[in-house]
Amino acid sequence: MLQLTRAAAVLALAAAPQLALAHALLVSSTPQDGGVIHVGQLHAELKFNSRVDGARSTLSLVSPDGSTSSVQLDGQNSPSAVSGELGDLKPGAYTLRWQALASDGHITRGQIAFHVEP
Repeated sequence: MLQLTRAAAVLALAAAPQLALAHALLVSSTPQDGGVIHVGQLHAELKFNSRVDGARSTLSLVSPDGSTSSVQLDGQNSPSAVSGELGDLKPGAYTLRWQALASDGHITRGQIAFHVEP
């Protein structure tokens, strides 16, 4: 019985890294979280640690007045990235909310807060 328990523990530990990689985790972004950018057009790009389904992933932008708008995603140039044009941004605090669907079906969500200055 003790050998069976040890075998189960070894299998669980061996599977743990694969389970951790099942979720699409944000690796880098433009804009950066906490970043400051200048007024004007901004193209957002989010890169993940695994493949994401660009057709089922989403971006939305929360403007300084609290309004939220969906961001039209570009065609997927990389299997592990999504991108889209945020438009002509005025000064203020913004939040870019994202939802990524990993190729294995796991969904992750997050947000990137940034500030636009003149």
